[in-house]
Amino acid sequence: MKMWSGRFREPLDPFFDQWQRSLPFDWQLLTEEVAASRAHALALQAAGVLTDSEGSEIRAALLGILDEYSGKLHDVASHADAEDIHHFVELKLAERIGDLGLKLHTGRSRNEQIATDLRLHVRARIHELRRLLADWGGALLKQAKDAGEAVMPSYTHLQRAEPVLVAHWLLAYVQMILRDANRLEDCSKRLNFCPLGSGAIAGATLALDRNIATKELGFIAPTANSMDATSDRDFAIEFLQVLTILALHASRFAEEITLFATAEFGFVDLPEAFSTGSSAMPQKKNPDLTELVRAKVGRIHGAAEAATLQLKGLPLAYNKDLQETQEPVFQAGAETVRMLRVLADFTAAIRFRDDRMRAACSEGFLNAMAAATYLVHKGVPFRKAHEKIGSAVRYCLERNCELGDITLEELKQFGPEFETDFFAAITLEATLDCHDVYGGTARARVQDAIAAAEQSIGNLTQSVEVVHAGA
Repeated sequence: MKMWSGRFREPLDPFFDQWQRSLPFDWQLLTEEVAASRAHALALQAAGVLTDSEGSEIRAALLGILDEYSGKLHDVASHADAEDIHHFVELKLAERIGDLGLKLHTGRSRNEQIATDLRLHVRARIHELRRLLADWGGALLKQAKDAGEAVMPSYTHLQRAEPVLVAHWLLAYVQMILRDANRLEDCSKRLNFCPLGSGAIAGATLALDRNIATKELGFIAPTANSMDATSDRDFAIEFLQVLTILALHASRFAEEITLFATAEFGFVDLPEAFSTGSSAMPQKKNPDLTELVRAKVGRIHGAAEAATLQLKGLPLAYNKDLQETQEPVFQAGAETVRMLRVLADFTAAIRFRDDRMRAACSEGFLNAMAAATYLVHKGVPFRKAHEKIGSAVRYCLERNCELGDITLEELKQFGPEFETDFFAAITLEATLDCHDVYGGTARARVQDAIAAAEQSIGNLTQSVEVVHAGA
């Protein structure tokens, strides 16, 4: 029997009945539905709707349902009669404890139930994602520490620009990860308010103490407006937008590794445990992992777009349209979890070809900026220094040599400021160290950055562990 069948005389069209159900995907909220229902039972006890013994019996039965079906979620999703996860739990509760189970729906609506369950789900997913970001950040950080003073070209416009430490490049992605973790934490703070007690739209019809469920579920406070609470999906859109940015960062990393693993670059050896071969070409080792990571952003961004458009123009408060926001949240969250799990292990297994990267830094005038800086220290205005070094580069190109290969006499045709100390100022090490500013690639600065990143990743890991311990 439907939860709402009293007003109707005709049965639902069978195909429509199946089509409109959300149980085939909201079965994923079983844990959250049980937690929210147990919290509501406490509020009903405090309001005198349930006796203490009735409340205890209901709460125990709810745990029994969770224990029974946690390992059999397929049985939940395929239940023949339940419309959604709320209906499923109610049916199972009545099977266990009879009419007492039907008392649990007193003073609440499915509108507030799904608003609560989805917040709990996103909050838990955020905690999981922040832990996985800490793992990936830790893998990048270890690679940065192991890289020592290994160098690589950096690129602008995909053209070689200046040499940087490999550690400096890796730490760029650590910074992205830390921002992603912070955005997720901010999202969690904004969603951490409890809709229970909002009723269908106007608030509960019983004098429920909303702080009871709020405290039981670990929310900060009850939501302030019942109409907003039952129709708000800002947190879902924000979550999906944060995942889109996170996936963009993963995609950029994947693209660079894919390029660096080509024979044309030859900077990276792909780990065999995370690569595949060709069914036709025996010599191939393909970067399937990074290509798939690069592609996942499309699916995740698509979920954000779908949820955004599903909310466009919706009047207050609850509308069935909101049911369509659930699948994007489930799918994008699960996809991001899987992606981060594989990225951490893959990153730890990457091996850099230091010889190829150093050789690439030794040609192509990657020390031209350092050369111009040398002239600046001699009192030459930068625009003039830029012009002089540009002329020297052109001179070297015509002779198929590098700046360090020409003589002092040849250099002096571009300016009297050149002295013998010029050659020491454009070595690879000097070129790195001339970027001696906070955030730069100078060797000492990168060591400081590694220490700071280690502290930040440690703080992230600790914060995730504290949340997990309190769960």
